[in-house]
Amino acid sequence: MKLLIVEDEPALLEEMKNFLERENYVCEVAVDFYTAVEKLALYHYDGALVDITLPGGSGLQLIEQLKKQNDDTGIIIISARNSLDDKLTGLDRGADDYLTKPFHLAELNSRVKSILRRRKFDGATTIVFNEIELLPDEGLVKIGNTNVFLTKKEFELLLFFISNKNRLLTRESIAEHLWGDNIDLADNFDFIYTHINNLRKKIMKAGGNDYIKSVYGMGYKFTNQ
Repeated sequence: MKLLIVEDEPALLEEMKNFLERENYVCEVAVDFYTAVEKLALYHYDGALVDITLPGGSGLQLIEQLKKQNDDTGIIIISARNSLDDKLTGLDRGADDYLTKPFHLAELNSRVKSILRRRKFDGATTIVFNEIELLPDEGLVKIGNTNVFLTKKEFELLLFFISNKNRLLTRESIAEHLWGDNIDLADNFDFIYTHINNLRKKIMKAGGNDYIKSVYGMGYKFTNQ
């Protein structure tokens, strides 16, 4: 899952980024309003952590823009202000939750997980697609009674496919979602084929069906149709 962290305090920004990356999120950052606007125009995020007070503008403006562009993105407001008015304004503009500084990173992680489950999987802690069962909080995949041992990227790839089942996903969109905007520097996306091929083999070896369909010249679909 891919997150955008918008925070102008360098120490807190780095702390959140490092912690959430250890929890297997792909994290991108913005330290001011205009950088955040640029990233939101270019990329899609599963979740956004947004400070209200930013150099160059307001986090509340970002929330409005984000909801117009990608309504399925979960949003947590992070602010030093413990004002009811700020909280209500942010929620009214489309935020899902509000966290007041200072906070424990474990609590932040719990809030992020809860919002992503609610946004992507109707709050379910276990995700099921036919015979495939995913437990995102534990990073586990099961097919019947068989555990399927995936790398972190393979797990995220499977989760991304199931989150977007029956939709065409280009190689570029897969790479950008799993590796962040630095993937723009890549010469090609041939490595995506390797990850998909390994994921496909592991699923089939455990007795699962092959739901990853290649769409020639375009990308991939995860579908049983």
